[in-house]
Amino acid sequence: MMAIDVKSLPGFRDFYPADCQIRNYLMQQWRQVAKNYGFVEYQTPYLESTNLYLEKTGGELTTQLFNFQDKGNREVTLRPEVTASLARMVIAQERNYPKPIKWFEIGPCFRYEKPQKGRGREFYQFNLDIFGISGVSADIEIISLAIDMMLQFGFKQGDFILRLSDRTAWQAFAQQQNLSDEQLDELLPIIDKYEKLSSEKLQLELKKLGLQLSTVNDFIALGAQASPNLIELNSKLEQRGLSNYIDIDLKIVRGLAYYNSTVFEVFDCKHGLRAIAGGGRYDNLLSGLSNGKVDLPAVGFGMGDQTPALLIDATPHAKTKMQQAILDSEQIDYYIVIADEDNRVAAENLGRQLRQQNRKVQYNLEPMNVGKQFKKAEQLQAKQAIVIGSEYPQVQLKTLANREESILSLDDAVIASL
Repeated sequence: MMAIDVKSLPGFRDFYPADCQIRNYLMQQWRQVAKNYGFVEYQTPYLESTNLYLEKTGGELTTQLFNFQDKGNREVTLRPEVTASLARMVIAQERNYPKPIKWFEIGPCFRYEKPQKGRGREFYQFNLDIFGISGVSADIEIISLAIDMMLQFGFKQGDFILRLSDRTAWQAFAQQQNLSDEQLDELLPIIDKYEKLSSEKLQLELKKLGLQLSTVNDFIALGAQASPNLIELNSKLEQRGLSNYIDIDLKIVRGLAYYNSTVFEVFDCKHGLRAIAGGGRYDNLLSGLSNGKVDLPAVGFGMGDQTPALLIDATPHAKTKMQQAILDSEQIDYYIVIADEDNRVAAENLGRQLRQQNRKVQYNLEPMNVGKQFKKAEQLQAKQAIVIGSEYPQVQLKTLANREESILSLDDAVIASL
């Protein structure tokens, strides 16, 4: 018999308990901030029609699809992102929801690309979107939430920066340079890779479009002055005290073809990690998917789980906050020390009663000497130990942090008060 390969596939992860704790912490913070802003949770399928991405998403994403033919001979894809699926859902039932629609989702996505630091082929992603608001108020809401999300993780000013741009600025640039729409579609991927390519390579790529690198650099240097939209956004972000977290950077254009105006990405300032989050406005996606039947402006952003986890681990104050939150969430309330096996049934019944009160309770499932049971309680960082011995229903309650002890005579009222 051939030996089974026990390794996970490249780019896919096993989540051992400590890994699950970190992942769950990220999800708890995502949900908390989303709900603070009045967003409600939804869920899309993990499997979609491949055409949903080939026709409407565009960009390099179409080269990274986990796509195959199912048993019904349909061309299907494990979702590489969520926005296209969300747009499909909104198109189907948007009349049933008052505007603006403010929804968020947390779940796995799949991209067939080279695994690297901060990026795998399977990853969990937080997506959050607003439909029905065309003005900059929705952009500001999303940008503000992205900043507050980073602060919720325990990051501080100087740990991260939100780099803000506007695709309409590049549309205006293309018109000034007499570029066609097709040439603009070729230019944006070059700008998206601006910081990854050498000056020589950039010049070579731009020359194919009849552009000089110096001309592009001069345009990038305009910053907020490159578009009226950026001027307005920048002013209103300053009024809200967010300017210290913002850098106007026209090199940010995002890799997905459906973005049409405001775009942004969040980066760390010290560790050189890939983008932590990104998003922007995509006002034409619903109309394109529905052949003009539904036309709602939209803006949103997404954040994967891997890069934030790396940055938290590299940032002491954020890591301390996460560790404390995990301890608070996971800490055992009571460890029942069974000092007399004749009273095991009573100990297990006590544990069940406490668990019904939503207390976290553990005890050893097999006989073990008392010293080892106390050591186990300390390893689990239990708050208190309840010692059940031959004196039962009298028990000893011991607070493990300060060694304070008291004697209780258990009855229903005492158990209810624990």
